[in-house]
Parts: sequence; C-alpha cells; structure tokens
Amino acid sequence: MVRILLFALMLIIPASGFSQKRKIKKANEDTMEWRYDIEGMGTGTVGKFLVKVWCFSKKPNVAALQAYKNAVHGVIFKGVPAKGRTPGKKPLVESISVEKKYADFFKKFFADGGEYMQYAMSASHGIIGEGDVMKIGKEYKVGVLVEVNYASLKKALEEVGIVKKLGAGF
Repeated sequence: MVRILLFALMLIIPASGFSQKRKIKKANEDTMEWRYDIEGMGTGTVGKFLVKVWCFSKKPNVAALQAYKNAVHGVIFKGVPAKGRTPGKKPLVESISVEKKYADFFKKFFADGGEYMQYAMSASHGIIGEGDVMKIGKEYKVGVLVEVNYASLKKALEEVGIVKKLGAGF
C-alpha cells in the first residue's frame, strides 16, 4: 500500500511542475507575438517614463506578469503615443527590421529573467485598479502601469550598437 502511494506521489508531483512550466512557456509564446497596447501616462523621475501597457492572455495574472516585457518592447520598437497633455516618445529604433537583424541579442534580452527587467518596474506596486481587467471573449485584457527607465535603456542599446548615439550622424 505504501509503495502504491509513493508511486502515485511521484507521478503527481512532476506533473504539476510540468504543468507550471507549460503555462510559463505558453505565456512567453503569447508575449513573443507582441500583442499589446501601450499608452503614455507621464514622466516619472529623471530619465524615466510612465506607461500603461494593455496585455492579452487567457489568464489575467499571466498578462500582468508579461507587462514588463511588453512595456520595454513598446518603448524600443513602437514608441509611446501622446495622450492628452502627456507627450509621446518615438521608438528608440528607427525600423522594426532592427529586431530581426539583432534577433539573437533580443532573444536573450527578453528571455525570462533577462536584461529587460533592469529597465522596467511596477508603478502600481502590484495593484491593478478597477477597469484594468476586462474580459474580451475567451481572454482578458489587463492594464498595468509600468515605469520604464528610458534613459538607461537607450544608453544600453547605444553601447551595443543597436541605437545610434546622438552625435553619431555628424
């Protein structure tokens, strides 16, 4: 009887770990489609920019976790549209083809625990406000307030050669 119980536990425990890994993998695959909306919410402290990122996922907590990747990706490749009195930001790169050209760099940069995490932090301290979670069909649209360290991100991309330095054209 004890052997049967131990055998059953061995089957259950790895399966739950596998299930969690599968969920994370699926969330990362969804994120790599870069399906999100981004809007400017203002400037933070010096060199930082406040954005609201709307992420899509079948689970609201997964969408919220992917918001940091989406915020940094948006600042680099999409830019941040102006909203009301909040000024917008142009994308740090001039063309989306840069993402393909430096695919190896960005794959590592946006990996779980990757360098992107150095440039984004929660501006809502984990609090998702009313109206920030919407059910649309079979998935959720979740809005997360993120502060992106624009100046540091730009400097890091300049050092790698992805973004041209200000005086490089002269």
